[in-house]
Amino acid sequence: MDCLRTIFERRAVREYTGQPVDREILLTLVRAGMAAPTSKDRRHLRFVVVDDGALVDQMVEDLPYSKMLATARHAIIVASDLSVAYAVEDTDYWAQNCAAAAQNILLAATAQGLGSCWTSMHPREERIVFLRKILKLPEYVRPFCVIAIGFAAERLEPRDKFNESHVFWR
Repeated sequence: MDCLRTIFERRAVREYTGQPVDREILLTLVRAGMAAPTSKDRRHLRFVVVDDGALVDQMVEDLPYSKMLATARHAIIVASDLSVAYAVEDTDYWAQNCAAAAQNILLAATAQGLGSCWTSMHPREERIVFLRKILKLPEYVRPFCVIAIGFAAERLEPRDKFNESHVFWR
């Protein structure tokens, strides 16, 4: 699938078949996330791949807006190792870097024929604390978002979101 087609066909999927996703494919999605740019090339991005059913169930139960994980059965958490992100002066772009990585994962999932859906953690401290606890993450690793990954239960038609009135030429 070419790049623009992938971008235009990507949709947030909230219903999945529950069919397992091969770990090699999940690793490919993480590789796509790691290919994202980071401020000053700090490479502070960290990824937690969750395919343990009990952990997925805990996330479904305790994270608002994460109910789609019940059928997706897989998640990728995009996070930042703040000890690396803040290791140089004037580098407060960890969230933007995580967002770029998350977008790469969403697009890679679409290109692999998978569905995905981004759910936010940052800046909700209670969600971040919960994820750190159940995933046993150190304090310096800050979860940014959880991405549900799985096989879509149905094919969603692409949406044309282009609005020319939102474009300004000077």
